Amino acid sequence: MLFRVDPTSPDPLFAQLAEQVRAAVARGELTDGERLPGARELAASLDINLHTVLRAYQDLRDEGLIELRRGRGAVVTVPAQDNAELHAAVENLVRVARSLGIEPQTTIALVKEALR
Repeated sequence: MLFRVDPTSPDPLFAQLAEQVRAAVARGELTDGERLPGARELAASLDINLHTVLRAYQDLRDEGLIELRRGRGAVVTVPAQDNAELHAAVENLVRVARSLGIEPQTTIALVKEALR
């Protein structure tokens, strides 16, 4: 899996990393038992602080998405799910938002508000 961070984003770097893992799990790209890159390796490849990666991994561990194993790194602990209906709904939401000319940030804010 390829991780990317945007230093100009208002979202903290650790939150960007954690969100990418959550999304990959939801899409079925990461499944139970798969290993994530080592924290040092990922920090070096993204040119960010090691503690930023560790914070993202700790948040994911606290949510139950991964286990942190000494010597083995971060391992996904969520069984595969069929999210086809959710993906279709999200695609429809994006299509409607674009047709109405709503900015992506506004759409995201509305979804976050609805999830609270």
